[in-house]
Amino acid sequence: MQRKNYILNKRNSLHRSGFAMIMAIIAIVIISTIMAFSLSLTTQTAKTTTDTYLYEQAVLYSKSAAELALLEIAKTNIAEDGCLNSFETDFPDELGKESLFQAKVTMKYVYSAEVTGCDKYFIITTPEQNGTVLMDITITTKDAVATEPIRYFRRSVQKL
Repeated sequence: MQRKNYILNKRNSLHRSGFAMIMAIIAIVIISTIMAFSLSLTTQTAKTTTDTYLYEQAVLYSKSAAELALLEIAKTNIAEDGCLNSFETDFPDELGKESLFQAKVTMKYVYSAEVTGCDKYFIITTPEQNGTVLMDITITTKDAVATEPIRYFRRSVQKL
């Protein structure tokens, strides 16, 4: 049996078309476009998930910062040391690790006129209302934690 090879034949090479090459290039372009869109969507979803997680952590840390500030107020002797007007702390992700969030709490007190040395919001006259603190709590992520800084602000009124 004789094998006929027409690849080098000039007459048949003129009739060969580049349609298969064009279709292959189009398929590669379509697949690469779909892959680029998929990668972009995955990156965006991961960033949104991380930001939502960090925001929810900031909300929980704001409640903890309020409790820690109340503890520091309770430990402070107003007659000797005066009032605690601000409080700062860091929240690590685990014990011994570096901190992810920084909390700043500023306090204004609602006291009677006898108490001195405190940042007062207003002065009250009835003894039943004596001893309240208005807290402005700001939770901020550290620099290298997220691509965009996350900041949560909370105002709280606590009875002493």
